[in-house]
Amino acid sequence: MRSLAISSFTGICFLFALGTVQAGTVVLDLSQSIERALKTDARIQEKEKLVEAARGLLAEARGADDWIFNVNSFVGFSPTLRGGLFETTDSSGKRTVGIPDNAFDIDGLSPWYYVDFSFIKPLRTFGKIEHYSKAAAGNIQVKQGDVALQRNQTRLEVTRAYNGYLAARDTRYLLEDAEKKLQSAVELVEGWLEEGEGEAKQSDLFALQTGVALVQRYIAEATGFENIAMAGLRLLTGVAPDDELKLADQRLRPVKLPEGDLKTLQAQALVERPEMRQLAAGLQARREWMLAKKSESHPDLYTGVAGVISYSPLREDLTSVSAYDPFNSAGATPILGLKWEWASGRQPAQVLQARAEMESTMALEAFAQQGIPFQVAELYHTVHAHHEMVQKLYEGSRSGRRWMISSYADFEAGVEEADKVISAFLGYIQAYSDYLKTVNDYNLQVAKLRVATGEYK
Repeated sequence: MRSLAISSFTGICFLFALGTVQAGTVVLDLSQSIERALKTDARIQEKEKLVEAARGLLAEARGADDWIFNVNSFVGFSPTLRGGLFETTDSSGKRTVGIPDNAFDIDGLSPWYYVDFSFIKPLRTFGKIEHYSKAAAGNIQVKQGDVALQRNQTRLEVTRAYNGYLAARDTRYLLEDAEKKLQSAVELVEGWLEEGEGEAKQSDLFALQTGVALVQRYIAEATGFENIAMAGLRLLTGVAPDDELKLADQRLRPVKLPEGDLKTLQAQALVERPEMRQLAAGLQARREWMLAKKSESHPDLYTGVAGVISYSPLREDLTSVSAYDPFNSAGATPILGLKWEWASGRQPAQVLQARAEMESTMALEAFAQQGIPFQVAELYHTVHAHHEMVQKLYEGSRSGRRWMISSYADFEAGVEEADKVISAFLGYIQAYSDYLKTVNDYNLQVAKLRVATGEYK
């Protein structure tokens, strides 16, 4: 018993230690976060499963010319029969020629075993299998395009969450630093008022306290954004609930400006975008689907074997060779057939629907030829505008910080008024928070431009 208790205690300690080891810290940079999200995002897996389903449709279409096995069997009952069709035996056992009145009366039941079968091999479908197979192959490419689009969407979401977290955290750092300085100013003014030194007024204290409250309000808001972005990033990257996620970047920084002029990027987008490949494949699939519906009016040529086996063991055989007994028969034969099914109202309507779907895809492709270059141009100009804004705001935020520090130093020396200090603090906060917001927007717009030009495969 003692050894059992010791082993149980050891096992419990081992499980506790194992659980402690499993919970750790995950450190990711942006590229690692994106790569991890691409492997764990269930929406991508969903689209990949739809690709597998599309491959199944192709296999189904191509397999339509394989052997078709059709077997029908059952067990039932059949009536027994006395004699044959022209030579029968009545109930007294007397043989007579002709058909007596009771010749076909049920005189008991017999088990009835029945099987009919056919083994069919299509020889030619006059375009049905070929067109349906090509349509299914195009559908696979369309579904693969959906996977690429979802992967790009996941990239953008991770980029938004990653940079959004850094922007919110840096904003919180900024505000907390400003709060400390304002709080020191409040304590300084309170000391002046208590000791009656300097030219401090009660209104200065109220102004500084108002400034502290405003800064605390923005700290709470930035903390909320920070927590939301972290929660979203944890969800996208699939970090375990017990693990701590830390970002490798210590500060939010603008990414490098993408290379290439506008015309080059527009031409690249028209070739590399998943949507363009989707449209080309979709148009081909729609065309083949329409041709497949047209081919439904053509016959099917086939060969094979067909037969039937019917057996009732307790039923007496008919003695006449000219009589056919469906309850006792057997036969099989090779066959060569031509099957033609024409629905005069439905089949032309299906062709009309398929043609309309093909023409709608053609219209969408024509719009994409114009819309995609415009989208690239819009993002290109937005990125370059934000890049310039980032540079100007960075210079402005540095000047704002010098303004804040010098005003605060003058206030401590007693040569600056409280409202001037608050204005300097708010000016610096406004300039630097705008800088962080613009960097965040710029980084996201760069990611969107790379997606729009088809840079990601």
